Amino acid sequence: MKNILQAYTIIISRYMAKSILAICTLATVFSCGSNNKTPASADSTHVENSVTLSAAQLKNAGIVLGKIEQKSISSVLKVNGRIDVPPQNMISVSVPMGGYLKYTKLLPGMHLNKGEVIAVMEDQQYIQLQQDYLTAKTRLIFTANEYNRQKELNQSKASSDKVFQQTEVDYTTEKINVKSLAERLKLIGINPDRLNENTISKSINIYSPIDGYVSKVNVNIGKFTQPSEVLFELINPDDIHLALTIFEKDLSKLSIGQKLFAYTNSQPDKKYECEIILIGKNLSTERSTEVHSHFEDYDKNLIPGMYMNADIEIKNNTVYALPEEAIVRYQNNQYIFFAETDTRFTIQEIKTGDVEKVL
Repeated sequence: MKNILQAYTIIISRYMAKSILAICTLATVFSCGSNNKTPASADSTHVENSVTLSAAQLKNAGIVLGKIEQKSISSVLKVNGRIDVPPQNMISVSVPMGGYLKYTKLLPGMHLNKGEVIAVMEDQQYIQLQQDYLTAKTRLIFTANEYNRQKELNQSKASSDKVFQQTEVDYTTEKINVKSLAERLKLIGINPDRLNENTISKSINIYSPIDGYVSKVNVNIGKFTQPSEVLFELINPDDIHLALTIFEKDLSKLSIGQKLFAYTNSQPDKKYECEIILIGKNLSTERSTEVHSHFEDYDKNLIPGMYMNADIEIKNNTVYALPEEAIVRYQNNQYIFFAETDTRFTIQEIKTGDVEKVL
């Protein structure tokens, strides 16, 4: 113990003068020296656990004395998880009527703007649909005129009610037919209001429904796709978040709105600030649940499925603490000095708890 005193007394005193201190909680404090007054046998070795310094030594060493204080400090909960995208931000693009892919330039990772043409499809059924719509629209004009004519005749009793009613049915049927065909045209991206006999086309454009990124490309040029087949998968990064795995014993330490800092294994020094937005309510067989947090600033290098680590700051109750520079570390043990007088100091072994950096 005397070697510890000689080696660390001056060193520890100099560090205690620093302006940036790390606060350590004291889990246990106990004597490692001669506090237990037991008779020593002739073969026992006397262990010295105190040192006395002269006034000159105290001045030259720059020793600063402090007190063990009660402080409310934080600990850090280290967890891990993966980047996730909620279902409403994962977009699957398909063509309701199917068709052949004529053109696309999409590659996984590309950025897209909402309304941008991402593919061109072509098929003869598009032509047939446009033809059916224009034909039905022409018939509607005829049946509308016939309906108005029969209405006037019926009012003057020049036409029977049966004839008028049949004309009314035909007119209503044609309106329904035109409306349904117009909605089918809208499904494949054709504006029925701009369609006429001069604008019939064998191809249709597929537009991006969001501002985002391409996740998957499942087709190639020339391939025929079915209506149920997904051509592309897009990601809206506005709500990309981090899904963390939290065990049951730590759930009570977390709350909505709590801040955390996430980082990848490849770049541990690059921290991403996040905020907890959802805490799972069910536990897995491993007694854990998912806690979802939102990134304050999205980084396009963060890819869904990527694994990340996170540090969550947890506030503890008030504990006994002292500056980290007051701790003497020797052979995997930790010690502190107590001032018995202005010049005499006693060393004792301790066990520390959490550490928090403060300014």
